Amino acid sequence: MIRGFLAVLAVLLIIGSLMLGTPFVGVNRLFAGGIEHIVVVELRAPRLLLGLLAGGALGVAGLMLQESLRNPLAVPELLGVSGGAAAAVTVCVVFGLTVPGAPLLPAVAGAAVGAGLTLLAVRGAVGPEATLLIGAAVSAALQAVLLAASALADSRDQGVLVRYLLGSLTGTDWADVLVVGIALAVVTPLAVLCLPSLKVLRLGDEAAASAGLNAGRARVVVLTVSCLLIAVVVGFCGPIAWIGFLAPQLARALGTASAFWSMVFGALLVVAADLAARTVLYPIELPVGGLTAVIGVAVGILVLSRRRRRVPA
Repeated sequence: MIRGFLAVLAVLLIIGSLMLGTPFVGVNRLFAGGIEHIVVVELRAPRLLLGLLAGGALGVAGLMLQESLRNPLAVPELLGVSGGAAAAVTVCVVFGLTVPGAPLLPAVAGAAVGAGLTLLAVRGAVGPEATLLIGAAVSAALQAVLLAASALADSRDQGVLVRYLLGSLTGTDWADVLVVGIALAVVTPLAVLCLPSLKVLRLGDEAAASAGLNAGRARVVVLTVSCLLIAVVVGFCGPIAWIGFLAPQLARALGTASAFWSMVFGALLVVAADLAARTVLYPIELPVGGLTAVIGVAVGILVLSRRRRRVPA
């Protein structure tokens, strides 16, 4: 029943993303020629595909973070990953740095630096809550760097940076989709290879040791792959906030914490948020990451309150 509903929802979101906007394109004109062809094929279709790819990658990355750290609140925004990637891209734009493979390689480097700082800082910390607190502190420091760099940008770049830093699919073309698709085609098999270790890590370090798995080493590998997934998305779309938290939560609501359903929910969430962002207050386009952040923070507070109720006094 739920899976049938999700299939119908996915079809409606895809058709709606291609039809809605200015100009409105009716179903019978989706494959027509003229201006409708340009709007659908050159503008809306690549934006839709990039949203699906980005959401799916963020959903899987979020699940990997949460399961490896055994904390449902472990999200890229609180571990320095998204902040590091966004800060690196921002610095390159503001200072006009010509970097090969931009914006992908700078985003990967920034995500690695952010995650590395968090991993170095959490040495000796006890418990996943401590990891999140330290990660949040690292994220705040990276956010300060990001804001300082943005303040140095000229007025023309500042408008672009603000939209990017709030998460946006505006201006997507087929070249972006191709690069993101190729990058994810390389990283996704690595994520699949991590799934068996992930199932053991969610049981705890003692269970991992009894199964012959080096928990520390496996966790570093999982975190590295999740960082790569996040960096690919942030490099082109900016930090679309809290999808990595919401998608696994919805998957668990189905009774399964699987990578497949996290990917599905992540893709649907980003496409739905993007459709709402460009149609609700038209002609004003809202930031996709702003919408997902509002929902994610609200759900996060709900999850945290439920966890506290379960903890015995």
